[in-house]
Amino acid sequence: MELQQEMDTIKSSETMEELKQQLKLAGPLCLVSFLDYSLQIISVMFIGHLGELSLSVASMASSFAAVTGSHFLLGTGSALETFCGQAYGAQQYNMLGVYTQRAMLVLMLIAIPISIIWTYTGTIFIWFGQDVEISMKAETYTRWLIPSIFPYGILQCQFRFLQAQSNTKVLMLSSGFTCLVHILACWIMIFKFGLGSNGAALACAISYWIQVSFLAIYIKFSRAFEKTWTGFSKEAFMNLEEFVSLSIPSALMICLEYWAYEFLVLMSGLLPNPKLEISMMSVSLTTSSLIYRIPYGFGSAVSTRVSNELGAGRPQAAHRAAHVVMLVAMTEGLVVSFLLVVVRDLWGYLFTYEVEVVSYLSSIMPILALSNFCDGIQGVLSGILRGCGWQKTGAFVNLGAYYLVGLPFAILWTFVFSYGGKGLWMGIIGGSGIQALLFIYIVMHTNWDQEAKKAQNRVHYTSLPK
Repeated sequence: MELQQEMDTIKSSETMEELKQQLKLAGPLCLVSFLDYSLQIISVMFIGHLGELSLSVASMASSFAAVTGSHFLLGTGSALETFCGQAYGAQQYNMLGVYTQRAMLVLMLIAIPISIIWTYTGTIFIWFGQDVEISMKAETYTRWLIPSIFPYGILQCQFRFLQAQSNTKVLMLSSGFTCLVHILACWIMIFKFGLGSNGAALACAISYWIQVSFLAIYIKFSRAFEKTWTGFSKEAFMNLEEFVSLSIPSALMICLEYWAYEFLVLMSGLLPNPKLEISMMSVSLTTSSLIYRIPYGFGSAVSTRVSNELGAGRPQAAHRAAHVVMLVAMTEGLVVSFLLVVVRDLWGYLFTYEVEVVSYLSSIMPILALSNFCDGIQGVLSGILRGCGWQKTGAFVNLGAYYLVGLPFAILWTFVFSYGGKGLWMGIIGGSGIQALLFIYIVMHTNWDQEAKKAQNRVHYTSLPK
C-alpha cells in the first residue's frame, strides 16, 4: 500500500514537472505566434488608410500569397520539429545545424517556383473571373512581396532550430523587435517614399531580413550553440530525399487545413448578401486566427517535448507530455470558448461599427466558439504528430476530415438547408471535430516504445553520409 502511494506521488510529481516545462515553453511560443501574426495586421492597418480599393487589393493578394506560398513554406519548415527535436534529444548536437541547412536549401529552392506564380497573380485572378483592375493591382502587390518569401523561409528554419533547444526567449525578443521595425518600415515606405500599398509589401521583406540577420548573428556568436551550430557543412547537401520525404507531407498537413478555411471565404461570396457575409467571415476568421495562436504555441511546445524525449529514448516521458498537453488543450479550449460567448454582443465593435455586421457576428459567435474549441484541440495534437514524425498520417487525416466531411457539410448546410453563413461554420465544425477525434485516437493508441526506436533510427540514419 505504501509502495503504491509512493508510486502515485512520483507520478503526480512528474506530471506537475512536465506541466511546468510545457508552460515555460508555451508562454514565449504563444507570444511569438501572436507577434508574427501581428505583422499582417500592422500592414492591413496602414493600407486601410489608403482607401477601400487599396485594402481590397492587398487583402486579395495577401490571401493568395498565403495560400500559394507562405503556408507551404511554414509546413515544409515544420519538418524540422521532428528532425531537430529528436536529434537534440539523442544528443546528436551537430545534426541540428546540418538539418537546418538542409531545410534552408530546400525552402529556398521551393521559393523560386512560388515567386514565378506570384509574378502572374493578375493573370490567374482574371482566369477565375475576377475584376481586371483589381487583378492587375493585386499582381503588382504580390510582385513586391516576392523579396519577403526568401527571408520568411529562412526564418521558419531558424525558429525550429531554436525551438528544438527550448531557446525561446530570443525568439520572443526578436519577434517583438521586428514588430517595432515593421511599424517604422511601413510608415517610411508608404508615406515617406510614397509607395502606397506596395510599400507595405516591401516593408515585410525589410522586417523579415532584419529578423533573419538578428537571429543569424545570435546563433553564430552565442556560446549556447557551440555544439549545435558548427558552421556550414557539406553534409547539408546529403540525404536531401530523407528531409523531402517528411517535409512534403508536413507541408500538406498544414496547407490542407488552411486551404479549407480559405474556401469558406469564397463560398460566403456566393450567398444572397455577399457584402454582409464576407464581412462576417472576415471578422470570424481573424478572430479564429488570433485565438489559434494559443493552441499553436502549446502545439509547438509539446512538439519539442515529445521529439526531445523520443530522441533521448524516454518513451514514457513522451507519453506523459502528450497526456498533459491534452488536458491543457481541453481546459484552454473551454475557457476561451466561454469567453467568446460572453463577449459575443461586443466583440464585433472591435472591427466595425456596422450594427448589422455586429449583430450577425453575435449570432454566429456560439458556433464559432465550438469551432475554435475543436480547432484548438487539433492544433495542440498536431504538435504531438510533428514531434513523432507522423506528418503523412496528419496529411491524410486532414484531407479526409476537411474535404470529405467539412467542406461537403458546409455546402449542404449553407446552400441546401439555407443556413447562410452559419451553415459554413456548422459544416467546418464537422471537419475539425472529426480531425480532433482522429488525432485523439491516434495519440491514445500509440506504442511509445516503438516510436522511441523509430526516432533513434531516424536520427542515426540521416546522420550517415550517402
